[in-house]
Amino acid sequence: MAARIRVWDGLVRALHWGLAAAMATAWISGHWPPADFDTVHHYAGYAGLAAVASRLAWGFAGSRHARLAQFVRGPHAVLGYARALRAGHAPRYIGHNPLGGWMALLLWITAAALGLTGWLYTTEWLWGYAWLEQLHAALAWLMLALVVGHLGGVMTTSWRHRENLVAAMFSGTKRAPAADDLV
Repeated sequence: MAARIRVWDGLVRALHWGLAAAMATAWISGHWPPADFDTVHHYAGYAGLAAVASRLAWGFAGSRHARLAQFVRGPHAVLGYARALRAGHAPRYIGHNPLGGWMALLLWITAAALGLTGWLYTTEWLWGYAWLEQLHAALAWLMLALVVGHLGGVMTTSWRHRENLVAAMFSGTKRAPAADDLV
């Protein structure tokens, strides 16, 4: 059995799964007919917003692979990785790969925008404005598309590198790097 190393700390994993649960709960409760689910929907949105704020803060103060500076890379690195992925020889990263880093940011920005627009819609100031309701709904559909893209990326990377990334996000560990892996 290959040696394992700790990659994602407990807070990263808790915030990841907490945000996933909050977004799933918000989606289901937002599309469920009974009005009784409005409160569940609101609290799920607030929980998602809190998870994003906490994760961004941890991105500056957290462990090595939790830090934004470790996995948010510039356009040159992202395009280079995308080309290598398309050619079938993308390198393995111990933390997030360049595309995965930007996907995380897009998911967090969209979750934060959903939480903000949802909260604004409950205020007296913006209650009943159709444009805000439409923006919130459009952001929800964007979130769904991003989640599908995220899951596709996880499956592709897991298959390509023969590594179960879902299990790694539960355990926090991954196979130790080989000589050609990037950290």
